[in-house]
Amino acid sequence: MHSAPSYRGHRYPVEIIAHCVWLYFRFPLSFREVEELMLQRGVLVSYETVRRWCGKFGQAYANGLRRRRPRPGDTWYLDEVFIKVNGERKYLWRAVDQDGNVLDILVQNRRDTAAARRFFRRLMTKTCSVPRVVVTDKLRSYGAAHREVMPSVEHRSSKYLNNRAENSHQPTRQRERAMKGFRSVCGAQRFLSAFSGISPHFRPRRHLMTASGYRTEMTIRFAIWDQVTGAGRPTTA
Repeated sequence: MHSAPSYRGHRYPVEIIAHCVWLYFRFPLSFREVEELMLQRGVLVSYETVRRWCGKFGQAYANGLRRRRPRPGDTWYLDEVFIKVNGERKYLWRAVDQDGNVLDILVQNRRDTAAARRFFRRLMTKTCSVPRVVVTDKLRSYGAAHREVMPSVEHRSSKYLNNRAENSHQPTRQRERAMKGFRSVCGAQRFLSAFSGISPHFRPRRHLMTASGYRTEMTIRFAIWDQVTGAGRPTTA
């Protein structure tokens, strides 16, 4: 069982740190807006401190949430969209399973066969599994990489079968607009890796739930968040 991150040397309580990180990755907020929301609650914390917390703990929290998910489904949906990084076009590769769980993301300069091959291999390493079916759009790079990396896996290529992966990009698009793009490839990868682990945790498929079922599910997810961050741990004297 993995323990929560260490907060040694931080003068703010873990509840404050975890709440600020949650606000930033869950909602399209800037660091300054998180600072303002905390000020409204009587907590004085600078936006630079919030930035450092998100950089230090965001990925650790995302990893903790991923470890608590069930094993990936056997059908993977892959898609790539362009994003702007410092004014230049880059490509965000994303994979989700049939339940909509984000398996991984990768920011790359291209969308050629080498990029597809790199993403396939990274996916199998990250998930420690091989799917039964891979569903992609018509991009030829997928077919070439599939034949080389996972030839025994069924590959379905269709313009319409891949809506699940395409829909998964929407929160990222919303966030990209709020951030007015990304400044560097490393910065984009770092943010989106943490974002893709934290944001979906708080986005169950609400349209499939009753109001009471949604509240129950969110209560469970907040409890998991407290376990991952350590915010629910009893304090010691």
